[in-house]
Amino acid sequence: MTRFHPLESSVLHSPAWFVPFDEFAQRARAADVSTELERFDPAENAWVLQETPAIRTPSAVIAYPELGRRRGPGAQPERFRVRFAAIGLAPLYPADGEPFDAGVAGVEFTAHPYDDDTPPAAAGEPRVVRLLPSTAFPYGSGVRTVYGVVVAEDQVPVANALVEARGVTSRDGVAWLERTLTDAAGAFRLALRWEGELVTGPPPVQLFHLTATERPGRTGSLDVRLPTERHLRHVIEIVEQ
Repeated sequence: MTRFHPLESSVLHSPAWFVPFDEFAQRARAADVSTELERFDPAENAWVLQETPAIRTPSAVIAYPELGRRRGPGAQPERFRVRFAAIGLAPLYPADGEPFDAGVAGVEFTAHPYDDDTPPAAAGEPRVVRLLPSTAFPYGSGVRTVYGVVVAEDQVPVANALVEARGVTSRDGVAWLERTLTDAAGAFRLALRWEGELVTGPPPVQLFHLTATERPGRTGSLDVRLPTERHLRHVIEIVEQ
């Protein structure tokens, strides 16, 4: 994995800009975030790991300013992707507003050729990369969580599935959202810091609606009642819609 380096050159023509965002803490985070850069090789039809270092700007943005710096009329655009890693966090690769797909393995972008006299054909756009709590996230002792596994119809665990719970507070109607990603074994651990739907007893409980998504058209759902079901291992089955 590449390590961050001080800003040593202009990032005016960086083909991509990334802002890692810790969704649980609700703040940008660049410290302790590592990256891997890969280039797509059309001849091999495969992604090839690169040694190009990531540059962190004074505003904690991650950039790759040297990609695309090639001279000559025959220079062609190249495809790259960046993979992120941080202890206790898992990267959510689809951009905001894009459908989730567990098979997406990085943030792809195109590096257009440029030189000192000719700017690139297209400017790089800033991209927020959301980091969600993983099963290894160090939740505090006062944070309420539920755990379980996401499986397909054949009961095979689904890795990198998106597990969500959302609702609104009863007092002021503020919308809330909690999200996590399953690990390689399909396991998840989801924080539920907000209140669910109040259900009268006995005993009185809060109802939470959990959803799991593998890709568009393949989802599952499960209702969880707290505190009575807090310590159960919850199973969410993905089915074709």
